[in-house]
Amino acid sequence: MSNLSNGLPPRTQSGNKSTKQKKTKKKKSFLRSFMKFVMFLLIIGILAAGGYTYYIYNQVEDVLDTGNNREVPQTELAESKPLTVLLLGTDYRPDHPTYLSDVIMVATLNPNTKSSTIVSLPRDTRLELDGYKPRKLNEYYPVFKAREKESGEVAEEQMKKMIGKYLNINIDYVTVINFQGFRDVVDNLGGVDVTVDKNMCYRDRADGTNINLTAGAKHLNGDQALDFVRYRKSNCRPKTDGSDDFDRNRRQNQVLHSLIDQMQSFNALTKFGAIIKSVDKNMTTDIESQQMKNIVQTYWNISKQNVKYNPVAGTWRSPYVYIDEQQLDEARQALQAELAKKANDNTVTSSNS
Repeated sequence: MSNLSNGLPPRTQSGNKSTKQKKTKKKKSFLRSFMKFVMFLLIIGILAAGGYTYYIYNQVEDVLDTGNNREVPQTELAESKPLTVLLLGTDYRPDHPTYLSDVIMVATLNPNTKSSTIVSLPRDTRLELDGYKPRKLNEYYPVFKAREKESGEVAEEQMKKMIGKYLNINIDYVTVINFQGFRDVVDNLGGVDVTVDKNMCYRDRADGTNINLTAGAKHLNGDQALDFVRYRKSNCRPKTDGSDDFDRNRRQNQVLHSLIDQMQSFNALTKFGAIIKSVDKNMTTDIESQQMKNIVQTYWNISKQNVKYNPVAGTWRSPYVYIDEQQLDEARQALQAELAKKANDNTVTSSNS
């Protein structure tokens, strides 16, 4: 590995050696907005530090220890070959113990062109795939978790195989994140500024949910930002208008951009260690520590214009989303094209994330 004079601000991943397996079994929860945010932390967020990257990297280098100390051959390091990472956000909290995957995203990283393609799949996608019982896409992970002892294979590995087969791509790594990490990141950054598009009210005593937001420009803390991106329907009186996945996607983009703006402020530099550690506590990954550091070093200066975001849409017919096959094929091709890019291929597409 080259020396760190180029500096790089840490990205996320982690878990220390003694707790990695416990973390694998102790996934908390999360959702699309944080998933995307973490993706940017992994690939783009380092840009926020600018000339302070070396300083920040050294402050949080220990957080990049993922607990997997396998030595990675030079030919397999991020600087030497394109990588594909599966990103899962599970609906798990201590007071809501379920592993439903609210977020399913696949990201390819290409060192030749310092570019990335990210594909997201709707959580309610009806997946029909040889060798798997048809069900909602977000239900597979909890099923795999429940059958780990019986199958002898960890759920994360099974998810890599299944999603890889579905998208016709080999997946190198998997990362799982939860809701609490999102809250902590927002709070550590001092909150986010967004425009709440509608009044939102929803209460659930079972898990403590109490969404109560009014329309307009707002500065939200971690809990409120999570409510903002999670909101689907109302059970209050008077009832507030509901939201579909498209509304939620627009809101997660708002939060993402606000978070990036916050990270690019000078004040964020002093908080970067706490930000990374908050992600660390709420994430598990099978990325080797050596590889994690190499990913950060390789992509610390990636441009937003070199990140292409491909959300795959479909048609909602309760209780499923039926994927648009043309969009799915285009997403598969985009991932494969990203992996195949050469150093002289400067064709990039601005991220719409």
